[in-house]
Amino acid sequence: MSLTHIQSFVAVAEECNVSRAARRLHLTQPPLTRHIQALEDELGARLFERSRGGMRLLPAGEAFLCHARRILAEVDAALLTVRDVAGSRTGG
Repeated sequence: MSLTHIQSFVAVAEECNVSRAARRLHLTQPPLTRHIQALEDELGARLFERSRGGMRLLPAGEAFLCHARRILAEVDAALLTVRDVAGSRTGG
């Protein structure tokens, strides 16, 4: 599972639409769709119900969304910590 797959999942979950999520992530739809499919394959569960109107989270997707957001928040916090420590050591 990659951070890219998790970021893709969160974007689609929040936008409820692959096109809007792709624009938000500066991607085209085919790679974004592949990210979601790869994540679903790895998790062994469908995360979304797909329809012409967009995407709707299924119960497995709802359950994963809070974890996905927490993972991304922890990665952001780790980056800030490392940059702070590196900055304090170089005097920057």
